[in-house]
Amino acid sequence: MATVLWIIAVILVISGIFAILRKQVLWGAVLIVVGLLVGPGGVSIFG
Repeated sequence: MATVLWIIAVILVISGIFAILRKQVLWGAVLIVVGLLVGPGGVSIFG
């Protein structure tokens, strides 16, 4: 289950980065924050 959450978190963060690059800053920030919260244990995916 943790692996699935990690994959979802990575997809959300990458989508957020691409949204910011497309000048959709608010949507990108929301995706990144949700991605970090969804990560295993609700902690940063980089931790």
